[in-house]
Amino acid sequence: MAVITNIEDLRRIYERRTPRMFYDYAESGSWTEQTFRENISDFRHIRLRQRVAVDMSNRSTRSQMVGQDVAMPVALAPVGLTGMQSADGEIKAARAAEAFGVPFTLSTMSICSIEDVAEHTTKPFWFQVYTLKDDDFMRRLIDRARAAQCSALVVTVDLQVLGQRHKDLKNGLSAPPKLTARSIANMMTKIPWGLEMLGTKRRFFGNIVGHAKGVSDPASLSTWTAEAFDVSLDWKRIAQFKEWWGGKLIVKGIMEPEDARRAAEIGADAIIVSNHGGRQLDGAVSSIRMLPAIMDAVGDKVEVHLDSGIRSGQDVLKALALGAKGTYIGRAFTYGLGAMGQPGVTKALEIIHKELDVSMALCGETDIRNVGPHMLYVPQGFGDPTVQL
Repeated sequence: MAVITNIEDLRRIYERRTPRMFYDYAESGSWTEQTFRENISDFRHIRLRQRVAVDMSNRSTRSQMVGQDVAMPVALAPVGLTGMQSADGEIKAARAAEAFGVPFTLSTMSICSIEDVAEHTTKPFWFQVYTLKDDDFMRRLIDRARAAQCSALVVTVDLQVLGQRHKDLKNGLSAPPKLTARSIANMMTKIPWGLEMLGTKRRFFGNIVGHAKGVSDPASLSTWTAEAFDVSLDWKRIAQFKEWWGGKLIVKGIMEPEDARRAAEIGADAIIVSNHGGRQLDGAVSSIRMLPAIMDAVGDKVEVHLDSGIRSGQDVLKALALGAKGTYIGRAFTYGLGAMGQPGVTKALEIIHKELDVSMALCGETDIRNVGPHMLYVPQGFGDPTVQL
């Protein structure tokens, strides 16, 4: 068995074991994928400052995200179709996150439903919603999240219009997968994946099929999805979601200081600096490059989190040192899930945690709550997206 020491090891196993259309769904961005790539590569411009002769005993990565205790300030991001990466994938990921002591965020576009995940976990998880036009569906969806005792609602605001992802179109992405000569040939090489899928009843979008009006099968779902997103979304609408929910609200998809200020004004408990993992506006600036400007704008007014591009504990440390109070991993845990199921998600969290803990110590800090820019060498102009490095 291969020795797994980093997230890239998990990605390689994941690529071998998962059908191509679902691997490509996770491991791709929109258009030219420039932003998808720079989300990762821009972390490399930031250097860590090594300190010595510091007592490194009694280290702690414990912190809080939106008032919730976490073993480290890392949450599992909402990822659609997680249950197609591995049978009952959302349940497996939620269990791994619960055992590790970090938040799990369930996507509206999950295969396992809110109720499925709640039934198989013992602690509250977070739930992500899109900004959809159908008020009746939205209110019932939020009510279902409340009934499942979800402890935070994550509202994704950067998906009014869907960015084009070439690989998904070419692969005919669907759940369950469409049976074509190409997809069948590929799935025949993924026998363990197929056997697991045959053993579960969860193969459709569990939060939508049977819940949205007129959606009773995959064919009707595609029609509904094409018309569901609210292109007229504004800040009043987001404030309305907050009112309907009545609990902790996190706004995901903030990439500009002015939008961060608006989110703070409507009373968001946290914002997530995120470009949707490079899956929406290609050519946008990376999340980590926009973090300093957003921290300058709202750092003392709303809790700031970051996702997009994190592949290591060092990436987490750099985001935290630049001011973020929390981070999210999406692809990193998906690699683990597709590679090894629930143990793979646990492995991804262990890798991130070890890298975070050791790197923090070598930078001379023993408490994650004390990390800051004093630990970094940041290139001049890094936080100014108009400066070309």
